[in-house]
Amino acid sequence: MIEIDGATLNIEKVKKVARDKEKVFFSEKTMEKVQKNWNALQEMLDRGDILYGVNTGIGAFGNIILSKDQGSELSKRMIRAHAAGWGNPLPEDEARACLLLRANVLARGYSGVRPKTLQMFAELLNKNIVPVIYEKGSVGTSGDLAPLAQMALVFMGEGEAFIDSKRMDAEKALKIKGLEKIELEAREGLALFNGAQTMTAIGTLAVYDAEKLLKNAQIAAALTIDSLNAVTLAFDSRLHALRPFEGQNIVAKNIRNLIDKSTVLMQKKKDTQSAYSLRCVPQVLGASRDAIGYSRKQVEIEMNSVADNPIFLTEEKTYLAGGNFHGQPVAYAMDLLGIAVSEIGNMAERRVNRLLNPALNAGLPAFLIAEGEGLNSGLMITQYTAAALVSENKILASPASVDSIPCSADQEDHVSMGTIAARKAREIIRNTEAIVGIEFMCAAQAYEFQKPARLGAGTSIAYSVIRQSIQKVKEDRIFYKDLDIMALLMRNGKIIEEVEKTIKVI
Repeated sequence: MIEIDGATLNIEKVKKVARDKEKVFFSEKTMEKVQKNWNALQEMLDRGDILYGVNTGIGAFGNIILSKDQGSELSKRMIRAHAAGWGNPLPEDEARACLLLRANVLARGYSGVRPKTLQMFAELLNKNIVPVIYEKGSVGTSGDLAPLAQMALVFMGEGEAFIDSKRMDAEKALKIKGLEKIELEAREGLALFNGAQTMTAIGTLAVYDAEKLLKNAQIAAALTIDSLNAVTLAFDSRLHALRPFEGQNIVAKNIRNLIDKSTVLMQKKKDTQSAYSLRCVPQVLGASRDAIGYSRKQVEIEMNSVADNPIFLTEEKTYLAGGNFHGQPVAYAMDLLGIAVSEIGNMAERRVNRLLNPALNAGLPAFLIAEGEGLNSGLMITQYTAAALVSENKILASPASVDSIPCSADQEDHVSMGTIAARKAREIIRNTEAIVGIEFMCAAQAYEFQKPARLGAGTSIAYSVIRQSIQKVKEDRIFYKDLDIMALLMRNGKIIEEVEKTIKVI
């Protein structure tokens, strides 16, 4: 079980809860802290303090004072009013991550909620009641209002939820799993949805997938380098030590290890230097590695932050109103992630072209088909698919975080668009997985014409994993089925798993 304590979540834990459905719990210490914070909030209300979103309206209505008796009704109405998103539901893993990350904010004990309300997060996760959350409608400030409000509806037995991927009314879902809806009190409505947890949820899983993709991309690049008998001088450790970017040096080391002991690469070479898409793999993938590392750092800071407004200080019995809901740190990280992954695909497509183009592929057959040229097209059209995905990625990689549209009668006059950035990054990752999968398939086919020379220590393993699922191309067949298989090998990490039994890809 994974403890939700507000301070110790990381990307791997989120993945376990969101995708592997690992159970969660709150410690007694956390619940005591949350209860004390709730008690402090009640003292503030009893002495007549004016507290934003507790006994006032919100947004442009923040200056309107409400009675204490209206606080509970305000919580319900604001959730209903803010649940105004659009589009397809978030994938269930991302919706579960939203629950987990918002619970982690409240577990810090600054948000003014009851332990009973906090416990509902654990109940929903552990019983796998997944709120239906539309993916569009957030501008990324005051947090992810529309999607998180749709999540919060389920607490009240309203809105919709998935059970075993079956969509139904939330009230029915709660009854099926033996849960009762929560009667929210003053403040608790805003506490459930005022933060950047949707963009962070999408971004967290995107970073996890991007790191796996980067490993696959390095192995695929090494297999291409090996199959094309490229010049290996460009990967010498002495060269890279003179330019001490961490990612560059790590990727160069990974490539050296993967191609080590290759007899293909011991053959006579036609060129003194290889093209940039081969020679500069450490520089480009290394830069992507460093950028993805920055994105990891940002989302892990955010997931353990008090991303709420207002916040309530238990000991001082006072409150602070500010902008910790603003999604700009995550927005930048997601735009950078999308750009970094887009370049992984951009370079991989150029290697695919080099593998297939008879003017560039070191004497291998055109489109890697040995017989029936003209009758057979070989892998020609796989490069078209890769090119289409690369072009789409270039459009998607345009930053969302440079845009802002004022909201709430200009009270919220700068917004981050971070959730759009996160969704774009996720789509770029899916596209790039397909591009790298195409490179794997083409590089494996290219090696067929280098036999009986042997591949390297790591590239030979990757080739074997591919051949267990995809046969050598002897004549044309329906290639989208092969691409689907490659996408699965990419997603399930099978190639990485088998390679890393021998060589660690850092």
